[in-house]
Amino acid sequence: MFEAETLALAQSVLDACRARGWHLATAESCTGGLLAGALTAIAGSSDVLERGFVTYSNEAKSELLGVPPEIIAAHGAVSAETAAAMAEGAVARAPVDLAISVTGIAGPGGGSSVKPVGLVICGLARRGGWSRTERHIFDGDRAAVREAALQVALGLLETEARS
Repeated sequence: MFEAETLALAQSVLDACRARGWHLATAESCTGGLLAGALTAIAGSSDVLERGFVTYSNEAKSELLGVPPEIIAAHGAVSAETAAAMAEGAVARAPVDLAISVTGIAGPGGGSSVKPVGLVICGLARRGGWSRTERHIFDGDRAAVREAALQVALGLLETEARS
């Protein structure tokens, strides 16, 4: 299901987290579980990946991750504010050291001049209150945008776990 390059990156994430004794959570919207799927495609991942949240709707983001509806109303589901709140919510709701969120517009519809199709925002949060986000715009169809988001998310996790 996943290409060898993706599996190698997922393995690297797991190895880096394992070396630090870290546990992970994912909070996914536009990737719909791809990130958790890539990590769990690796045997033994259960000692690192604690849980994954697939929060496709705004209601799920609020109910499962505690994203304040006011943030979504003010900034939209695809925003740095929502991505940060998703990652922070995953850390708050799971016994993990690091969480990543992915929200975006995979297309083919749903984009605008301000938030075009291909816009993806990832959030990282660490236990203790640290968080940051990254904004990307990817070309291609829905599958290409989701695959690119997966690669970026795995890369962010690997960089953070190795820092």
